[in-house]
Amino acid sequence: MKNQEYIKISIIAFAASIVISACNNTTTTKTAETTSPPTNPATTAATPEMAGMKHGGGKKININSAILSELDKLEAKLGIPALSNKIQAERPYKTPEDLVAKKVIDQQQFDQIKDLVTIEDIVLTGVEKDADYMVKLGLMKGHLFVAKELLDLNKPKDAEPHIGHPVEEIYTDVADQLNERKVKEFKTTLITLEDLVKAGAKDNNKVTTNFKESMQSIDGAIAVLPESQRKSPTFILRVINGLLDTANSEYGAAITDGKIKAAIEYQDSRGFIVYANMLYKEIATTMAKDRPEEHKVIAENLKQLTTAWPTAMPPATPVKTPAEVGKLVTAIEQSTQKIIATVASK
Repeated sequence: MKNQEYIKISIIAFAASIVISACNNTTTTKTAETTSPPTNPATTAATPEMAGMKHGGGKKININSAILSELDKLEAKLGIPALSNKIQAERPYKTPEDLVAKKVIDQQQFDQIKDLVTIEDIVLTGVEKDADYMVKLGLMKGHLFVAKELLDLNKPKDAEPHIGHPVEEIYTDVADQLNERKVKEFKTTLITLEDLVKAGAKDNNKVTTNFKESMQSIDGAIAVLPESQRKSPTFILRVINGLLDTANSEYGAAITDGKIKAAIEYQDSRGFIVYANMLYKEIATTMAKDRPEEHKVIAENLKQLTTAWPTAMPPATPVKTPAEVGKLVTAIEQSTQKIIATVASK
C-alpha cells in the first residue's frame, strides 16, 4: 500500500471504524465545573494504585515548566481565553503568587487555582512515571493525527501549530526520559516535518514520508516500555485517563460564551480523543471479558464523548458543552478507578 493511502486510512478512521469498533465492542467483548482540583501534594509522588486515576488532576501544575496543554487546565478552570500563553510569557515565577503580582490573573482568580499550581519540580516514579511518559508521547500522536486530517483538507496553515507542538513543546518536556530510556533522537525528524508544513506542504510525497517517519519514531519511543505493561489494561487505562483529562481541558479552553473561539484547542482535543479511542480498542475485548460492567460504561461514554468532535474543523455550534464533556470524562475515570483499585489491592 502506498504511504499516502496508509496514512489516510489510519487517521480518517476517527470518523469511521476506529471509534465505532472501539466503543461498540460491548457485545463481544472553558468552565470551572469541568475541572476537579488535585488532592496530592506537588512534591509527593502518587502511589501506583492512584497513578492515572486522575492523571492530570493528581499532581500540581508547575507554572514555570508545564507545557501549554497542562496550562490549559488552568485556562479551562478560570474560563480566561489565551491564559496559557499569558502564563508562559511571564515566566519565570518565584512564587505562585507572582501570577497576581505580574498581573496575569487577579487575586480572586488566583484563589480559585492556588491549590492547583506550584513552582516546585514534580518527581514521578514507578508506574506513574511510565504512564506520564506514554501520555506525553500520546499527546504527540494526537497532534499529528489532527494535523494530517487538516493537511488532507488542504489546510497547511491550520495544520502548522499541530505539527509544531510535538517538537517545540512536548519533546523538550520528555527529553530527559527519552535519554534515560535510550530512545534514538527523533527531534530532527519532527523538525523536518514542521519545516515542510511551514513551507506550505507543497511536496505531498515528502510530507507523507516524513509524517510516517515521525509516527514510527513516536511508536518506537513507546515500544521501549515493557510489552507486558503496554498490553496491561490497567496501565492503558491510566494512559487513556491522562489523554482524556487533557482533551477535557483543551475542549474547555476552546469554548467561550457558548462558541468555539479557539479552533486550535478544539483540534488538539480531537486528536487526543482519536488516540484514546485507538488505545481502548486494543484492550476492549479483554475488558469486555474480564470487567463487562465497567467496559460497558467506558465504551458507551467514549462513544458519546467522541460526538463532540464531528470534524477536524470546528462546527459553528458546539455539539456538547464543556460541562457535558467533563461529565462523560468523569464517568470513564470513575469506572477505571474501580479497575485500578481492584488490581492494586490484590
